[in-house]
Amino acid sequence: MGQTLSEPVTRKETSSDENHTLKIGASCMQGWRINMEDEHTHSLCLNDEKESHMFAVFDGHGGQAAAQFASKKICNAVVSHHAYQKGDIAVALREGFLQLDDEMMRDPAIKDDMSGCTAVSILIKGGKIYCGNIGDSRAISSVRGHVQQLSFDHKPNHSRELQRITAAGGWVEFNRVNGNLALSRAFGDFSFKKNLDKKPEEQVVTAYPDVIVKDLTPDHEFLVLACDGIWDVLSNEDVVDFVREKLATRMQPEMICEHLLTRCLANDCSAGGIGCDNMTVMIIVFKQSGSFEKTCEKCAVPKRDPIPPSCLLSSYPDFVQGNL
Repeated sequence: MGQTLSEPVTRKETSSDENHTLKIGASCMQGWRINMEDEHTHSLCLNDEKESHMFAVFDGHGGQAAAQFASKKICNAVVSHHAYQKGDIAVALREGFLQLDDEMMRDPAIKDDMSGCTAVSILIKGGKIYCGNIGDSRAISSVRGHVQQLSFDHKPNHSRELQRITAAGGWVEFNRVNGNLALSRAFGDFSFKKNLDKKPEEQVVTAYPDVIVKDLTPDHEFLVLACDGIWDVLSNEDVVDFVREKLATRMQPEMICEHLLTRCLANDCSAGGIGCDNMTVMIIVFKQSGSFEKTCEKCAVPKRDPIPPSCLLSSYPDFVQGNL
């Protein structure tokens, strides 16, 4: 868990943005941690395309450098890849993540830095939602009030992650990579990426993302991207219910983010643990027929059964097409 303060820093850095189809809120809070190591970014006009959008949250560890570098470079790393120009967005995300990590490794200002960061990103284009994820930050969407999971946490004790770690010469102890790192994929953390006989995606810790693709439908109400400081406290269902309840009162997304941070902050952190981490959350609301108010009205209606088929995936997939 990292060192903590005697009192939490509860000041929130909050922002908002919108266009004709989306309304966005984001907020972050240092909390009980000694330093703030989270970052986030968004682009409503990705690559100068008005209907293409990208959002990302980064949870740093061991310092701020990796998260700061990634937040500034992630959008360009994806759209500049030749696969993006060909319309293969999933490949552009996978290869873009790896190229960004390589750029970070070669940058004189950061190559010897000991920090790393998770990344969860959403790219919306051509009527589809693409989620690229490394680490244990997470993205979900609400579909008629039901959770649609868009990413799955990369933990060292998962069989697929454990197999890669051990094949690259690492080990897992106390559910941590080499007894140290509590997640198994990240930008940075270059001390875990030194096996010269392995490809970047085969290293003990890799920046190669899982990519999950979903069709964007009229039933989609909103997206939530957040670091593990949120998910350690609340379940996916809890977060969807929380956000829907606030939207039903027409609360703005950025204010919902602030309320969610306050809800997840621990009252006491003398022993460290749940609710004591840095926290960042981003909420993207889909404007139904171009109207935020109509989405709010929809969220005032209790979730309807049956559960949409796209929401039935409820456990870590052993295989996601195109992923390791």
